[in-house]
Amino acid sequence: MKDPIESDSRKWHTPPQPLTLDHNTVHIWRASLDQPSRILQTLSTYLSPDEQQRAARFHFDRDRTRYITDRGILRSILGKHLDIAPDRLLFSYGPRGKPELIQDDNIPVRFNVSHTQAQALFAVTRDRVLGIDIEYMRPLAEIEHLAEQCFSVVEQTVFRGLPEQERQVAFYRCWTRKEAYVKALGDGLAAPLDRFDVTLGPGEPARLIRVAADPDEAQRWSMHAFSPGADTMAAVIVNGHDWKLLFRQWSPDFIPDQQNA
Repeated sequence: MKDPIESDSRKWHTPPQPLTLDHNTVHIWRASLDQPSRILQTLSTYLSPDEQQRAARFHFDRDRTRYITDRGILRSILGKHLDIAPDRLLFSYGPRGKPELIQDDNIPVRFNVSHTQAQALFAVTRDRVLGIDIEYMRPLAEIEHLAEQCFSVVEQTVFRGLPEQERQVAFYRCWTRKEAYVKALGDGLAAPLDRFDVTLGPGEPARLIRVAADPDEAQRWSMHAFSPGADTMAAVIVNGHDWKLLFRQWSPDFIPDQQNA
């Protein structure tokens, strides 16, 4: 399943070091959560005691190793941006579990994470709230029912007006854009999925159109949709405008122990 209009032709590069981070740039990092055992072992040393305890509670080995890899890579990325050892980073958690960095300065680093199967995306910027979502576009047998359950009235109208063969991709356009917004807020209860509208038609720029609870809310955000790989759809939403995206590829070179291996 492909979306030729939204497939992103950019090449994902491993950037030169050191890294910088500013208010007008959003870095999107792509990484595989299936890493060799030697990489996993190093990443596991970055985790805090509470993260280690959470990892130990996973029943299946694959879920445990992917959680460790996800958290370890996040810490390695943030550590490189801030020039801080990954295991020294401290996090606080919102009421619904959204993590934030505990920092000494007055310009907070913001980040958000999403993964599907073994592929993860990490969005990082300074002083801008943001959310990101990635989904593997597997065929959905009850797609019309799901749209009725999750989409707004406006989105359902657009969805039903599309040819049947275009609805699978349109569903994932809508879903990733809605999930990115909910994740940016950090509280799904504050934005029920059927109480705000996003674009989903082919060729339409990704955009938050309307939020029922606040007529001015949509104007505060800007959005970008892209395809990180085969059969995947993603969207990122950022508070404010006039920002640019940089697409980054994570590699084990960001692990200090591997640089001279």
